[in-house]
Amino acid sequence: MRRCRRDHRLPLARDLKVGGTPVRVPLERGRFDLEAILTAVTPRTKLVFIAAPNNPTGTTNTRAELDAYFAAVPPHVLTVLDQAYFEYVDDPDYPDGIAEYAKAGRRVLVLRTFSKIFGLAGLRVGYGVGSEEVVTAIAKVRRAFDVASVGQEAALASLGDHGEIERRRIANREAMALLTQTIRGAGLDFAGPAVGNFLFVEVGDDAETMHGALLRKGVVVRPLGPFGAPDALRITAGTPEEIDFLSKTLSDVVPAFR
Repeated sequence: MRRCRRDHRLPLARDLKVGGTPVRVPLERGRFDLEAILTAVTPRTKLVFIAAPNNPTGTTNTRAELDAYFAAVPPHVLTVLDQAYFEYVDDPDYPDGIAEYAKAGRRVLVLRTFSKIFGLAGLRVGYGVGSEEVVTAIAKVRRAFDVASVGQEAALASLGDHGEIERRRIANREAMALLTQTIRGAGLDFAGPAVGNFLFVEVGDDAETMHGALLRKGVVVRPLGPFGAPDALRITAGTPEEIDFLSKTLSDVVPAFR
């Protein structure tokens, strides 16, 4: 796959609101280029954001790459390591940011969420793990009532159901294999290896038009123009029946965009 220059524009707007100067570092083959990120760090750098896996490409960095990054990043920099899709990944080369970096004393804030594999997106519950210094600073600016009691109870209940999470992980692995086969069968390219629950599918300059064509036939996908990728769609893995419907719909739609 060619060099990928995607960027997620939305966090940049938040940086600008608080007077920050965002620095964009292009992805390399759909993945974070950690060496280039380190090169971009200066004495004025405050935060580095790394999503592993990344949204919307679905790719991630290896343990060795992240180990090398944390060994080299200057101590004045706080790294925010977003692991929202952590529970989906079963690759032994994928690191646990909490166990391997936060608990090891790295200057890092590791983010997790209950919106993905736990299925609680409507309750908007997530958490971060970091040093006392970082967590105390966050507490000073957070809203007083940011997580409802119902969301807290649901999150705690979800944490204890390991068997259900494993069932969902296996189901997602099977669905991703089927989705990958479907996208390849349609003659489309995608970023990989994808380790989450979706594919970043490159469809060409008419991605928004293809999105509309799929939507009219009952297939809902995510156009990625707002993420800086106007030629791509994000397609999430679903049930076997949903993926079969997607396959038949792509057979009808894709030839018109060749």
